[in-house]
Amino acid sequence: MKFKGSTMHLKNILLVVSDMEQSKKFYQDLFELQIISDFGENVIFTEGLVLQEKETWQQLIGTEAVVGNASELFFEEGDLDAFMSTLEQYQKENGVIIQTEAVRENSWGKRVVMLRDPDGHLIEVAER
Repeated sequence: MKFKGSTMHLKNILLVVSDMEQSKKFYQDLFELQIISDFGENVIFTEGLVLQEKETWQQLIGTEAVVGNASELFFEEGDLDAFMSTLEQYQKENGVIIQTEAVRENSWGKRVVMLRDPDGHLIEVAER
């Protein structure tokens, strides 16, 4: 059903996070996202990603939040090998252990890697 004159567009994807500063650093350093607006407990990045602190989210919905649930962010990267080097260096410098799998080739011939952010949100990075 389409409403007459509808101009609805998906604008953002919101992830609930436990540590805002750690999450901001993660998405800025690894994915080169820039902050558009920083309201403390709610941060809007380029590419439509929004982070919200767990406590704020729980107050809004009135129930316990589960972070890192069944969803995935998908990024494309022109140089997957360079990204993997950056990821390795990030883990060394920040003491953050990010669950990853080895780079693999999917059935249509693109190399991909799966990893998780500090709250366990699943991220797929594929060759462009």
